[in-house]
Amino acid sequence: METIRNLKTAVVGVGSLGRHHARIHAEIAKSGKTKFVGVCDSNQATAQEIACENNCNYFTDWKDLIDKVDVVSIATPTETHAEIACAFLEKGVHILVEKPIARTLAEADNMVKIAERSGAKLMVGQLERFNPAMVALRPHVTKPLYFEIHRVSPFPNRSLDVDVVLDVMIHDLDAVQWLVGEDVKVSAIHAVGIPVISHKVDAANARIEFENGAVANITASRIGTEKIRKTRFYQTNSYVVLDYATKFASVTSLAPNAIHPLLGISVNRLEIVDIEPLRAEIEAFFDAILEDKQSPVTAHDGRRALALALGVLEKIDGHAAKVFPK
Repeated sequence: METIRNLKTAVVGVGSLGRHHARIHAEIAKSGKTKFVGVCDSNQATAQEIACENNCNYFTDWKDLIDKVDVVSIATPTETHAEIACAFLEKGVHILVEKPIARTLAEADNMVKIAERSGAKLMVGQLERFNPAMVALRPHVTKPLYFEIHRVSPFPNRSLDVDVVLDVMIHDLDAVQWLVGEDVKVSAIHAVGIPVISHKVDAANARIEFENGAVANITASRIGTEKIRKTRFYQTNSYVVLDYATKFASVTSLAPNAIHPLLGISVNRLEIVDIEPLRAEIEAFFDAILEDKQSPVTAHDGRRALALALGVLEKIDGHAAKVFPK
């Protein structure tokens, strides 16, 4: 990491999530590994506050940063991702953009095209891939066959520019595709969802079927009374439990030489290296830039997650037409 001393970084959008990007950029810079140029937010008071907390400059127009940085984290509302990212990518600035990558597949495709043309790296912030429980579990995944996933949160005290599918379910849509296999295609989508408190879908359930026979049932809600981040799945010879919130992962399997299933159950609670997922994500992106490696979560990964999320929303719209006929 000593080779990244001259990498100039910035964060655009320092709201509820972006302020944590700024904190981590500042922490890495304090170690002498990078130079944190500053933060940008259209709300001047917010920009000043976060800049003061992290001892850096602040900007209210992201265009003022284009010629001053090498890499930028973008944590603005989804509707602005494509415009901001494309402007930086055109100048060869590397981009870590929060999920979802964009509003539409056309916007995502344009971002990918510009990144490939300029040579800049474009990474999508699918944070759960960097959760310590997932990091510990990934080497133990063989061939997942059936998933039961629940992601429930209290109603968020922040701006809701997207529905629950693009807001939180997309984490699990990405993880499922990653675990099943990036080359395995989705064969069918079934989904229902309803608005409860906002004007967008606040609770949803999706059943994703894959061409290799794997099936995933995913429930996402942002109107719960507790925080749940659990994934359970079955694969050949084992049962897996993953809890993102408590950073827990276990693999239960039958002992090879057991004479009876009830006498040969083995539960392997995986050892966790407790690193903040966002810090691991940002440092992994910095490494990819300096070592000229592929981004840990590529733009194509982000596009694939967006495509599946939009497919879920299309099915939800079809169901809504039955529940709420005009």
